[in-house]
Amino acid sequence: MYSIYHFFHSLYKQKEQFKKVKKLGRFPFNTKLLSCKNEGVFPDLAIRINKKKNKFTGGELIELKDSDSYTVSSFNSTIPSRGKNIDNIITGENSTIKKQMEKAGDDIFSLSQRDVYYLVRGRKKENLKVCLVYGSFFETISIDSLISQSFSQVVDERLKEIGKDISPELKESLLSIFSVQQNFSKVRTVEKASVKLRFRIMTEVKSEGNILNTNKYPDIKDNTMNLVMPCHNKKEEIDTLKKFSSVFSKSEIKHFSIFKIKHHFNGYFLVFQTKV
Repeated sequence: MYSIYHFFHSLYKQKEQFKKVKKLGRFPFNTKLLSCKNEGVFPDLAIRINKKKNKFTGGELIELKDSDSYTVSSFNSTIPSRGKNIDNIITGENSTIKKQMEKAGDDIFSLSQRDVYYLVRGRKKENLKVCLVYGSFFETISIDSLISQSFSQVVDERLKEIGKDISPELKESLLSIFSVQQNFSKVRTVEKASVKLRFRIMTEVKSEGNILNTNKYPDIKDNTMNLVMPCHNKKEEIDTLKKFSSVFSKSEIKHFSIFKIKHHFNGYFLVFQTKV
């Protein structure tokens, strides 16, 4: 079986490596669980898809975030999200990711919507924190809304600078144009210009969304490895606990502290924590 739980179990089996590897990408990941592995291209890792999607579908996408502090490193070009459509990732027949997934035996488009996780490691002096966290910890409002509201601030600032105003209807129309990242992140060629222009987004995590921040999330302790899953209702909590218990043995579960933390913007998350 393949799933984010099986992936976390493989990390648990080699957790001492988190203190040894200089770069997170050099961690000895269990490649039997993976359909692709890349560096500097989203996703860094992808879990194989299960042919029989009963308890686990597999197919999760993982981005690695490594930092020499207790700050989540910035997201370049790809805005963090809870899920992505595989069509937006594989855009051509020559896609390296597509070739890797096909070689791994995945029926890629049998699972179009993929859950996204972030494997975050932060180091501070002799200590470290490792968190495998579901994307909704970072995506607390929709990406479209995040982009349009950010551009709204730009429009308001520029209008104030030039002393002009526009109607709410015109402003809404303008912002709707700039709400989808793919529409303006392509390279643009302008006649007679000797350079091409591409707008890139860099996303930085606020303190309220920084899972490594000791002041905001004191229960995420030094020298621990954590699985952080959404827990917005009892059903979700029970389902997560059942899946975790089906992958980890009773003797292994004894090494975990299981508790909830409250996100400052997005409700409760269930944490499975063990020492590294």
